[in-house]
Amino acid sequence: YDGKCVFCRIARREEPGTALLPCEDEDLVCFRDIKPGAPHHYLVVPVKHMGNCKTLKAEHIPLVKRMMEVGKAVLQKNNFSDLNDVRMGFHWPPFCSIAHLHLHVLAPASQMGFLSRIYYRVNSYWFIT
Repeated sequence: YDGKCVFCRIARREEPGTALLPCEDEDLVCFRDIKPGAPHHYLVVPVKHMGNCKTLKAEHIPLVKRMMEVGKAVLQKNNFSDLNDVRMGFHWPPFCSIAHLHLHVLAPASQMGFLSRIYYRVNSYWFIT
């Protein structure tokens, strides 16, 4: 736990302004992005503080898969079912504003605006899917 990290504080329910969405995984939390890039834009975050996506190793594959499953489940709970029109990924440093691992879940990707299409572009230098 890093008391200076806003995502650590959100995960511990210490940020009253951020509502956590129902999540089936006790090691992860999910909440809405404060600057949504699509009608549905959620962040899936490990409760335990982890560095950004550059710190991921092969042993973290199950964690990333669980993060994606939570993202899909939250979309479905929010009445979005076209999982072919979803974009999920991580901002690549130095293009991430929070140094705590977080998966962006955006849907429908087809309705993302011009700037969001650039900011969350598939496998660009700054966003990896």
